[in-house]
Order: sequence, then structure tokens, then C-alpha cells
Amino acid sequence: MEIARSLTPPGFELVEVDFGTPQFIEAAADAEFYMGLARNMGGEFFRSAPKLKLVQLLSAGYDRVDVEAARKAKVPVSNNGGANAIAVAEHTVLLMLAVLKQLVRFHQDVVAGKWRPPASSESPVYELSARTVGIIGLGNIGKKVARRAAAFDARVQYHDILRLTEAEEDALGVRFVLLNELLRTSDIVTLHVPLNDSTRGMIGARELSQMKSGAILVNTCRGPVVDENALYEALKGKRLAGAGLDVLVEEPPAKNHPLFTLPNVTLTPHSAGPTWENWTARFRNGFDNIERVAAGRKPLWVIPELA
Repeated sequence: MEIARSLTPPGFELVEVDFGTPQFIEAAADAEFYMGLARNMGGEFFRSAPKLKLVQLLSAGYDRVDVEAARKAKVPVSNNGGANAIAVAEHTVLLMLAVLKQLVRFHQDVVAGKWRPPASSESPVYELSARTVGIIGLGNIGKKVARRAAAFDARVQYHDILRLTEAEEDALGVRFVLLNELLRTSDIVTLHVPLNDSTRGMIGARELSQMKSGAILVNTCRGPVVDENALYEALKGKRLAGAGLDVLVEEPPAKNHPLFTLPNVTLTPHSAGPTWENWTARFRNGFDNIERVAAGRKPLWVIPELA
């Protein structure tokens, strides 16, 4: 919170309280702005803050905000304006490389005293160069993934409900394809969509069966976008070569989660977004947006459902 205190604009009072506590409810009664991570923000939250002018999230995701309750309360909800986009994009490439290069297996081999075991066709090591990366969701994060994948000489294609212009595609080095085309032709499929009714379970058994044999799935957006049971079967049967997952349906997961039993899965604990560097950017964007609304201007980065 030291960063938040140092960036608080003159004339604003920063009240630090834990979400959902009696102290929070008391402070919400007079609050004009909420800034924090997305919580279970429904009707009760908005009723407790009748003076609220803006919900300013420090996160990119907003799936724990009741959009209809926000609409009914006439309170705009903004995300962090891409403050963590670089971090998530870097983590996405990290997972691509970790799966392609068998990083976890090699680490475990070294720790177990196995130095450079013989190469095996059962678990080959691959290069990212010349592979086709398919990006589902070309927002702030997706665009940064595209640039970084291109730096590895990968071919990049994307699918998004909002298409770039031809000039924008040329500048970024990507091309639009239909979703089933992306699944069928990509060596690596990486997910960068918000979690909502249209994306929940969007990668299920049918979509996984459309992916290239030996392809890799990377998910750094939200766990429920993927049907985990279907993914487990695709990985267990080696229909897919591997998966790099920063998110799961239930977080933290159960100790006996089926994916833990598979050697071709690389997992991180929803850690792609937070870095030491981007906390400053999150608060800076948040306070800038709050000042905009306080001055009577429209907020930036309003979530699509309320824009």
C-alpha cells in the first residue's frame, strides 16, 4: 500500500480497509470511488456505497463483478488499463517455452541426479521458431503476446470478435482467422479472453479435438474458459503434446487434481499478472481514472458490457 499512498492525488483521502469487513461497509457509505482487486461485488456491495461514482479495478479480469448490479446502480466499472499486460504476455511466452523445452522434466531430472538423459521420441524438445501461434483474444495482452512470439520468428494468427484493420494487422504482423481455422492450424493456442457467458467453457472437447495433433494449449486468462475434464483426456491420450496453465477452474485447486498426475502439464499459481513493476502502473492508471471522473470526464477502460 506504500505505492498507493505515494501516488494518491492531492485532495483525495485514501481509506484502507479489507473488502467485506464491517470497516469496509462503514467506509463504503461515504466512498465516491472504489479501487482494488475484483471481489464478489454484487447488489449488496453497490447498495452499501450509494455515493459511488466509479469502481476502479487493479486487475484486468472482472468476472467477480456483478455487471447487472453495476448497471442497475449506474456505476461504471473500469479495469487496470493494461497495466499488467507486459507481465502476462511474458508469462505466456514463458509457458510456451517451458512446455516446448520440457523445462519441468529437466529440472526434476537434474535434482534426481539424472544429467542429460538420452533423447527420447516420447518427450521431444521443440523450438518456438517457425511454429504457428494462434491467439484467441487480441486485446492489450494478446497484442503484446503477438509481438513477443514474432520476436521468436513464430508465425502469428488470431481470432477476436473485434477485427483489426488490414493496416493494423500488417503493423502487428498477424492475420485474422476463424476460430475453427485457428484451432486446426496452430501449433500453440493461447487464450486471452475475459470470462463471461460467451467464453465460459469455450475450449471444450469439440474444440480440443479440432486442434492439431501434438499442439500445445496455454491459458493465462481464466480457468473456466477451458473444460478441464476434456483437457485432461486430451493430454492423457497424448492428443495434445502439452499444456501451460496459470489458471484453473478452482483456485487453489484440490490436492488430488487430475492434471497434477500428467507429466505434460506445466502449472503456475495464477501468478502471471502481479509483478513488482506493474503495481505502480496499476495504481497510476487507477488514480488517473479517478481524477478524470472527479473532474466530470468519462472514465477510461470501462468494461465492454458497460461501455
